Amino acid sequence: MEEQEQKKTRKGGLGFVGIAAAVIIVVLLAVIIYLLLSRNAKPEEERRNVIITPENVESVLQEMEERQEQGSVAPGYYTVTMRTTWHFATGDAVSEDAAVVNVEANTNDVYFDIVLAEDEEKVVYKSPVIPRGERLENIVLDEPLEAGTHDCVMIYHLIDEEQNTLSTLRVAFTIIVEG
Repeated sequence: MEEQEQKKTRKGGLGFVGIAAAVIIVVLLAVIIYLLLSRNAKPEEERRNVIITPENVESVLQEMEERQEQGSVAPGYYTVTMRTTWHFATGDAVSEDAAVVNVEANTNDVYFDIVLAEDEEKVVYKSPVIPRGERLENIVLDEPLEAGTHDCVMIYHLIDEEQNTLSTLRVAFTIIVEG
């Protein structure tokens, strides 16, 4: 009688070990399959900012609309409201026509930096934060420029409440210093 009880105990013990082993094997297979599939998945293509010029503005807007329809637009968007040529009487004067508007329809506050197109390390102006619905005028360059025509890039930073950059937008424009 004792032998029969020992056999029953061994059979019950082996059954539990078999089930535990099967569960472990299934979990390991699932992990291996997941790792193989995730390694073969192509990484998402990096999106780069595009410099907007009068020649490409329509195609860039069309691309942005298509991405929005597909649901792949980055958080925040920005409607650029500014002139593409700014005039300064001298390199350290207030511009009569330089202005940037952060229209109320935009989703975020914004600030921008102006750099020279041929040397983006040289920042010639750093704006304050422009809240939605506000306008920045009476702009004086932080770094005076010599007389002449200067190709520049304005780099807009769309920011959250803590002034963390959510995205950027680059716009090509021209600064003319008269004398």
